[in-house]
Amino acid sequence: MNRVKEILEQVKAGVLSVERAQELLDMGRYEEMGYAKLDTSRRERTGFAEVVFCSGKSDEHLKAIYERLYQKEGEVFGTRASREQYELIRRIFAQASYDPVSRILKIQDRNKKLTGNVAVCTAGTADIPVAEEAAQTAEFFGTYAERIYDIGVSGIHRLLNRMDVIQKANCVVAVAGMEGALASVIGGLVSRPVIAVPTSVGYGANFHGLSALLTMINSCANGIAVVNIDNGYGAGYLAAQMNRLAAEGREG
Repeated sequence: MNRVKEILEQVKAGVLSVERAQELLDMGRYEEMGYAKLDTSRRERTGFAEVVFCSGKSDEHLKAIYERLYQKEGEVFGTRASREQYELIRRIFAQASYDPVSRILKIQDRNKKLTGNVAVCTAGTADIPVAEEAAQTAEFFGTYAERIYDIGVSGIHRLLNRMDVIQKANCVVAVAGMEGALASVIGGLVSRPVIAVPTSVGYGANFHGLSALLTMINSCANGIAVVNIDNGYGAGYLAAQMNRLAAEGREG
């Protein structure tokens, strides 16, 4: 309340415009639920609504959060959900869908228009769960995702055979475990940004994805950004932002 009063006093004093005051008030909106504070102004601030991290949430909390977000946004996107959580949400929202590979639990418009293009690539098939989390995140936020799986450097001809498709994308998501070399190879072959996603796929010395993470961070290729281990959601979100910027640039 003190912040609201301060903003109103600044408007009264003529040092703050009504339009700017409205922006500041909108940025501070959230819905208090006791155990959670739903960021109801996130779409206005960032262009993307709040996403639910489902793992670890109680049934009661998860149901209430999905209900409130759906009421506000008309759709809900949740990551790291279990099948049991899906069954729980489906009893309330028959249109809810669940992908056991990516563990995404969502309620969305099935006719949503997708624009632009990002390429989501994996080194191997074991990396697909993380890649699907990235691809489906980008799609939920309105971006077309081209899936190009199993093109790791141990059979680099597979990658080279798909370069025509990859080079046309507005950005590339490179998902790899083991030694994590895929991002560096792609980074040296494309003119677009590469989002590298290390996965926990690998034998003991992979250290649950740490070796792939270090390889990607230390890449000598230019234009590579690295997200956390197994963070397909973070990569998909960033890819959607980049794709949106590319689309806005063309329109401008």
